[in-house]
Amino acid sequence: MACPFIQEPVDEEAALIRRELNLRRERMVRPRLDVLSFPEDFLFERYRCVCVYYIHTLLHPYITNLTRRGRALTSEQILCMALRFFANGSFLYNIGDAEHVSNATVCRAVRKVCLALKHFLQVFVKFPGHKPVRAVKEEFHRIAGFPNVIGCIDGTHIPIIAPSQNEADYVNQKSIHSINVQIICDAAHIITNVEAKWPGSVHDSRIYSESSLSKRMGQGEIDGLLLGDRGYPCQPTLITPYPEPEPGPQQHFNVAHNRTRSRVEMTIGLLKSRFQCLRHLRVTPEKACDFIVACVVLHNIAIIRGEQHPALQIQDPEEDLIHHGDFQDGRVVRDLICRNVFGH
Repeated sequence: MACPFIQEPVDEEAALIRRELNLRRERMVRPRLDVLSFPEDFLFERYRCVCVYYIHTLLHPYITNLTRRGRALTSEQILCMALRFFANGSFLYNIGDAEHVSNATVCRAVRKVCLALKHFLQVFVKFPGHKPVRAVKEEFHRIAGFPNVIGCIDGTHIPIIAPSQNEADYVNQKSIHSINVQIICDAAHIITNVEAKWPGSVHDSRIYSESSLSKRMGQGEIDGLLLGDRGYPCQPTLITPYPEPEPGPQQHFNVAHNRTRSRVEMTIGLLKSRFQCLRHLRVTPEKACDFIVACVVLHNIAIIRGEQHPALQIQDPEEDLIHHGDFQDGRVVRDLICRNVFGH
């Protein structure tokens, strides 16, 4: 018979004696670090944001475990694991190894934080912004003199793994499975509108035309203009550049349009630089959409609180050109702006 006093008895008889003598293996409890007390450089390098304490204050009621049984994770640990995943996009088991927890525990933590952040989507993502409309227009006007702008719009593709259902719908023009995300921002890189639910094969113009914001703009509910690239039809409330500008006012118009609209490209670059998980999401499309929305909320929190920007990574413009035919009913508005503002 094996000795019943060793840590790992190898036969049944030794195990029985060990239970009778109440000889249990000593439980190893690792000390929990107070991550929120770490210096800002450490927090930014690991979590891509410094305001971890502020985010924890917001999410605490939604992510706190209701039980302390089995030394359940604290809300701080749950948040930090999720932020670490968003920041570097590692496999879940890499996060688990670093935090000394199982892969399933990390998965549950990320999911819990995602759902909590979705509660704050309407709070931090608001069109045309938290500032008065006049202030939004003035900030855009200071960039290149383009008048009456309340937002810049663009689409960006977030790569995902091939889904098990409707796989072909998610293949974009680059033959990559993705979610096509509509982003609208203000002049300060704050995201004011996000549509994260469409497969990669859907065109930017359709995402906008199907959105509730398009209907609000078309009905005149919001006073102002959106600036978009040539992937969108030119509409009275969504102005695109001249496809073949003539020398003079039209060229000046396109230069000002491009300089102003570049804010949305910079915003998308900041979002993807801050949250490396958006380089490739290895989850289902439904969960990928939740992750994207969570990252947008975190991005806005960081911008509003004036945190430092990560190194900017601007990708090549994803301009999906299509023939819009008779839907270019915004050309009159475009010509009017060109003549009155850039014709001198």
